[in-house]
Amino acid sequence: MTDNNSKYTKSHTAITQRGSALKKYQNVIIGKSSLISFFYYEFCMYLSIIPGAAGIFLRKIFWPRLFGSCGKGVLFSNQIILRHPHRIHLGDNVIISERCILDARTEESDKAIILGDNVILSNDVSLTCKGGYINIGDDVGLGTQTVVQSTYGSSVNLGADCMVAPQCYFIAGGTYKTDRADIPMRLQGVTMSKFGIEVENDVWIGANTTILTDIRIGKGAIIGAGAIVTKDIESMAVCVGNPAKMIKMRGD
Repeated sequence: MTDNNSKYTKSHTAITQRGSALKKYQNVIIGKSSLISFFYYEFCMYLSIIPGAAGIFLRKIFWPRLFGSCGKGVLFSNQIILRHPHRIHLGDNVIISERCILDARTEESDKAIILGDNVILSNDVSLTCKGGYINIGDDVGLGTQTVVQSTYGSSVNLGADCMVAPQCYFIAGGTYKTDRADIPMRLQGVTMSKFGIEVENDVWIGANTTILTDIRIGKGAIIGAGAIVTKDIESMAVCVGNPAKMIKMRGD
C-alpha cells in the first residue's frame, strides 16, 4: 500500500480556498471553466426539477450533451444531481431514477463513471467518485439507496448481470491512519487501498450489505442480506453474516 494522497483535493479545501465563487462552482460542480458549459449546465439543472412526462421529454432532448457519451433510449427522472457530467459515460437504455447522485469528480480521467447497457439505478442511488472510478457492466440493477463510493485512485467494478438489493454499500478507497494520538485522525493522512472492489458477473447481493475495499467477489456468488464482506468471496459461494462466511456452494 501507499499513502501518497496529496494529489487528491478534498471538497472542503476546493470550496474554501481562495478564488471567486464562480470559479469554485465551475471547478467543484461542473468540472469545466468555460461560460458556455456553465450556462448549459445551469439550464439542464433547471430541467431536473420538472416532474412528469414533460420533464422526462425535455431531459431526453437536452441532457445527453452533458455527458462524455450517452447511448440511445436513456431515461432521466427528476431531481437527479450531477457533478462533472462530462466524465460520465452511459450505455443504451440506461434508467436513472429520482434523486440519484452521479458525482464523477476524478480529475485524472474523463472516464470516471461508466454505466453499461440496460443499467437501472433505483431511487436515491449514489455513485461517487472523488479521485476514483466506477464501472458498472451491462444489465445491472442497483436497489434503492445503494451507495457506491470510490476514492484515492481506487475503483469499483461490477460485472454484467449483477443484482444489488436496496441499501447496499460499496466503499472503495483509503482508510484513515490512526497511529498517532496527538493530532486528529483526519489530519494523519490516508493509507490508500490496493485496487478497490471487483465483483464478477452474475452476482446477487442482498439488502443492506456492506462491501469493504480490496475485496473480490467471484462469478455467480450470493451474498445474504445484512452481510459485511471483509474477505474475498469465491465463485458460486453462498455467504451470510458479519463478517460474511460461506455456508455452501451453489449446486452442492
